[in-house]
Amino acid sequence: MTATAHRPPTAREDLVGALAELDPATAEARLAKPEVVEHTQRAHDHLFTDPGRLSPALRRALAARVAEQHGAPGLAQEHHRHDPVDLSVATADESVAALVRHADLLSLAPALVGPDDVAALTAAGLDADGVVLLSQVVAVTAYQARLVTGLRLLAGHDDDGAFATPPANLPARAKYAPDVTADGLPVPHAYTRELLGWLPWVEPIPAEELTEEHRAAFAGKSDGAYFRLLARETGVLAARTQIDHAVFLTRVGLPRAERELAAAVTSKVNDCIFCASVHARKAAQMSRRPADVDRLLAADVPRGPGWAPTDLSALSAGQDERWAAVIDLAASLAAAPSRATAGQVARLRELGLEPVELVDLVSSVAFFSWANRLMLTLGGPHLPADTPVTNAPTTPSGETR
Repeated sequence: MTATAHRPPTAREDLVGALAELDPATAEARLAKPEVVEHTQRAHDHLFTDPGRLSPALRRALAARVAEQHGAPGLAQEHHRHDPVDLSVATADESVAALVRHADLLSLAPALVGPDDVAALTAAGLDADGVVLLSQVVAVTAYQARLVTGLRLLAGHDDDGAFATPPANLPARAKYAPDVTADGLPVPHAYTRELLGWLPWVEPIPAEELTEEHRAAFAGKSDGAYFRLLARETGVLAARTQIDHAVFLTRVGLPRAERELAAAVTSKVNDCIFCASVHARKAAQMSRRPADVDRLLAADVPRGPGWAPTDLSALSAGQDERWAAVIDLAASLAAAPSRATAGQVARLRELGLEPVELVDLVSSVAFFSWANRLMLTLGGPHLPADTPVTNAPTTPSGETR
């Protein structure tokens, strides 16, 4: 399939491609996985047109705010042109102000979110469907922002430092990390490749109430609590499932071990122990390099205000040249806002990465920028029930003593 067989993208058909202003090589590389292009647009369309507790105008306003926070002004402008709610006025209503506070947390510091924050959304008038919808508005926008930023870098647009990002008033607190869940199960504080469980803070759709449409939306996945919860926004979940499959399960693109590595790196940056455990395990299995994966998991990521990572360099320390370059770009792109640079892209090209592999790397990071924000803010991880509670206390940097 060649790029010449397709018209140039428009915002209506491919918003991400239009905002990225792709060069021919990057545009061609994206077509190696057309499902990602198609279903990214479908997720966007569902998100801002499907009925729900939040009006499309309010969803647009929140998405514009998130896009600006992530250094994607073109994406913010796309929402602004649809006449969104003016948040500077609307936040005089405490219920709207509560939504904005939660969106800021989910956008910039998802690891700080706990069940009390979710309960505050209920107090602001959201039911379970509304909580999932708000979460998807923020998480999908974070995904789109990384696609646009990463693809613009691949296309030769060096926007480094060009976009000012508005500050958010984040609470002065550390990561939500209790010793046990509400059900008494031990909670992991250290990164691991071991199998973990996950418990929701929002009620999933009961298994016996799932429709064929719900089940089709997460076809190929389990009917556990996570996907039954996301099925409350069926159209977005259906698109997400297709993107996930195309990015991580196909043969085309970056070696699969390195896609999983990028997912684990993104999860370290966002401080999502559950997602990191799953994808570090896969990266270790596929690469047969468990020691290198464990080195990544053990790396300390110091945290500043709002739990933002202050130094990402430890993540690639001790890795070979290719993995170090992959990790550096993945970690920088995962940060909010992105810290990825043209120099990091050039380094990967010098190491032989083809355009389709670079696009795959960007897509892997972007997808887990979406996934982490859902996993961290709709529930939490737990160790197997028979695991003793022996977690060490954590320092402000997130490193265990």
